[in-house]
Amino acid sequence: MMKMKMKCFNCFNCFYTKRRDRSSRKTNKSSSKVSEEPPVHTLTSQTNPQHEQQSKQDCKAEAVPKEDAVVLKEWSFKTSGSSIADGKTGRMTARPQSVNAKEPNKSSEKGDMTDREEQRSLAKRRESKENGTYRLKRKNSMTQEKDSRKSSTTSSKKITLNRPRRQLKKDLIPNPEVFHKIDTHAINAGRELRSRKIFSVQAITKTITGGAISDLDKLRAIWIWLCHYIEYDVKGYLGLSKMVCSPEQVILTGRAVCSGYSSVCLQMCREAGIECREVSGHSKGAGYQLGQSYRNNDSDHSWNAVFLDGQWHLLDACWGAGYVDTDKQVFIKRYKEFYFLTDPEDFIDSHYPEEDEWQLLESPIGIEEFGKRVLKKPDFYTLNLTLIHPKHSLIVTENGEATVSMSFPQLVHFTYQISQLSGKKPQELSKSMGFLTSTQNSMKLRIMPPKPGMYELELFARTGNTSEIFNWICSFQLECPSPKTSEELPENPHVCWGLQPDATSLGLEPCNYGNDIISLESGSFRLVLNTTRTLMVLCELSHKNLDKTLSKKCLAIQTEPDQLTCSVLCPYYGYYRLSVFVRDWANEADSFENAGNFLLHCTGGAVNLNELFPSGLSGSCGPGIKTQEAGLCEFSHTEALVYTQEGKCDITFQNPKDIDLLCKLTKEQCDQPPSQTTLSNHVLFTHNGSKVTMSINLPESGVYRLTLFGKTSFQQEFTFLCDYILKNTSANKWPPFPCMYNAWKKGCVLYEPQVGRLEASSWVKFRVHVPGAQRVSVHGDESVDLQLSESGVWEGKAFTGRGPQLKLAATLSETPNMITTLMTFSVVKPNEK
Repeated sequence: MMKMKMKCFNCFNCFYTKRRDRSSRKTNKSSSKVSEEPPVHTLTSQTNPQHEQQSKQDCKAEAVPKEDAVVLKEWSFKTSGSSIADGKTGRMTARPQSVNAKEPNKSSEKGDMTDREEQRSLAKRRESKENGTYRLKRKNSMTQEKDSRKSSTTSSKKITLNRPRRQLKKDLIPNPEVFHKIDTHAINAGRELRSRKIFSVQAITKTITGGAISDLDKLRAIWIWLCHYIEYDVKGYLGLSKMVCSPEQVILTGRAVCSGYSSVCLQMCREAGIECREVSGHSKGAGYQLGQSYRNNDSDHSWNAVFLDGQWHLLDACWGAGYVDTDKQVFIKRYKEFYFLTDPEDFIDSHYPEEDEWQLLESPIGIEEFGKRVLKKPDFYTLNLTLIHPKHSLIVTENGEATVSMSFPQLVHFTYQISQLSGKKPQELSKSMGFLTSTQNSMKLRIMPPKPGMYELELFARTGNTSEIFNWICSFQLECPSPKTSEELPENPHVCWGLQPDATSLGLEPCNYGNDIISLESGSFRLVLNTTRTLMVLCELSHKNLDKTLSKKCLAIQTEPDQLTCSVLCPYYGYYRLSVFVRDWANEADSFENAGNFLLHCTGGAVNLNELFPSGLSGSCGPGIKTQEAGLCEFSHTEALVYTQEGKCDITFQNPKDIDLLCKLTKEQCDQPPSQTTLSNHVLFTHNGSKVTMSINLPESGVYRLTLFGKTSFQQEFTFLCDYILKNTSANKWPPFPCMYNAWKKGCVLYEPQVGRLEASSWVKFRVHVPGAQRVSVHGDESVDLQLSESGVWEGKAFTGRGPQLKLAATLSETPNMITTLMTFSVVKPNEK
């Protein structure tokens, strides 16, 4: 296999943009776009068939996303045409250019592959023949220069290379905006020089560094000029034109490969009086494969080192200028600040020099360690991410599971993509094998592959609380010798498990739920989230056997001013996804945003389908915001679920505003024939001052829905206040209460009898309190007047007769000439009762 030195196969501006599907997310209902930062390239230079085949495989290993749009920033510069001296400088702006990457054009890889491969081989033979002499001369020159330095310099410069405390880039350049005038001048001056056809290194360097005082400012002007006015030599690399190599040709044509960038940078630095070196070595660019070995391979890239303020710094103008769109065979300008004076600790992840001293590290690493290191993309550093685990790009699962964790100082959102490396093309897999949790300052991703094999894991990130695209930050190769025996996790379209990292901005307080899988042994779960402001909430439950109708019967939501509660029932064993969405209570026009996703694992006690919650429940179960707004308070039962062991219960609360109340009791699959009674007769309201008692007698076991309504004025209709869920496990069959009429007003109390069915031909004692009544009587086969006691209670006995009904009536002070019915009782035979 032929190998050539100083070839640009792995330049980042030639790096092949990833083309696999990126799952994308938006919090509400749309999906986030995944963009690839690295430069792209599909080209190789080998001349034999084996090498050409390897080239095709490398191309296939890195493909553009199929579903998402990749946003490419093509730099443009708007200037006022003024000089630096007048202070009126132009602004440097990035113009986004959308490229539809959903269905990438494959013609450049397949349809024209034969012709392209021939062109590549021809290009490499031409490069070898025409530029071999140039490369040899330059290498000899560098060797002589190095030997000269060794003989003429003292050990002080050697010490400088390995200074224990070096100045970091963030200390040297707190903000790139400090170079605004320098950058603008270099761009404007470069444009003017090109229009005047001035291509001299001396003239260009002198002009673009004009006004720059420090070496750092001069170097910045050179860097900006290189990144803006030199494009990658795509046609030369393809063999469609003569390869541009020498500094003179690079400046004249405005095209170069990596060695062209580094050689021009060297010449310009010399003209500016800046000590500079060209550095050759290995890079993780086009064709790079995770975990590959670099031992016994020739160098494939070149960059620069410069000496500023007593220490050496690294830069790569080739990678900082942009990348190649291989489908269109054009260079895309995309400026990367990251590659200007990059810290050696970061630079070593992607650049390995031939000579260890140019690592600029206190403890240089070996070539094998370089190959194992995780390749971190520029956005990894832009987001200030720190990789906690693992330290190498190859991860071997333990007990069928692998973990990636990171930390960061500010909020960051993440997503990821998993592909199985089998066959020629990696197969994208579902995110259901991953469990991603994230907080304000940390992220942890657990991967559980479904079967043995090799996998590729790609991570993407963006700044938190933004709708920016997700950018590729790093990749790992995952080896799974033995998978964990486990059921597949449910799909999570919102990617992150637990509370979303920005949940606090949505009004939720931090909680401990969701950092791990929540195991349920009883088939039920109660999620309680504290809030910092009043919120409206929606919940969604997902399981492989649940449809939408059934899933709604598994959820009961209680909304309180400072707390949200979601009660969950699990009718099946296995994994469930519980997703929570919130919006501000008062802003009805706002859309609901995903606030959290919780992974539940039901291992026992699955709930019977007939014991699920009633259908049609609202988002206001139990006392909450609506009851509070109506003025109701001091509920005896503060939760939505009420359990009755004997089949009856009393729910009390205060009604200081004295609003009118109404309730409705319903039950699905009721055993009682509907012709006998309505369930609402099983609820009795009793008013005692501001205290209200709802007495409930249930006719059978099961699950009931008790809905409370209220109105504050005569003209207003009854409005919904809340739902109670009654669960009765008793076998008792309690009879209904009497049928109440509108005249039975607040303050009326029925002491006896509190059942609506009376036995025929029997004597029944009556005791009632009716405020404002002048006369109270019972009417059946016979009429009986009740007597008013000293305690204000009307008392007496009445004979039920043969029925079918007894009426309790009164003469009220507001209608003295009328007898008004208050309630009725059914009279039944003993065997019918």
